[in-house]
Amino acid sequence: MADGKHRHGCLTAFLVFGIIANTLVVLFYSLASATVRAASPNLPGWALPVLSAIGVCNIAFFVAIFLWKKWGFYAFIASAAITFVINISAGLSVVSSALGLAGIAILYWVLQIGGESNGWRQLE
Repeated sequence: MADGKHRHGCLTAFLVFGIIANTLVVLFYSLASATVRAASPNLPGWALPVLSAIGVCNIAFFVAIFLWKKWGFYAFIASAAITFVINISAGLSVVSSALGLAGIAILYWVLQIGGESNGWRQLE
């Protein structure tokens, strides 16, 4: 890399996975909203558009981390917290809703591993 920064494979894989997964979630919420609403009758009407917007934001946050921006990590934490609250309001259990917060821990972990390629130290 021209700027002297090196990303290890686990971080790259996680960021790519996050971009792909959030893209699929946005598409699913957009194309199958009737199915989601039927499966989750307690889901407030505003929740799907907000969850779709969070998915789009998450894509931007993962791209920001890929571009070495620390704010992307903190923004991802905020989006996970908002998603947690929406899931609780939709009637999901606390345990199911908290599983979504595991992404924060996994992202933090992959940012910490890598020795000289430790992503966290390279974020600006």
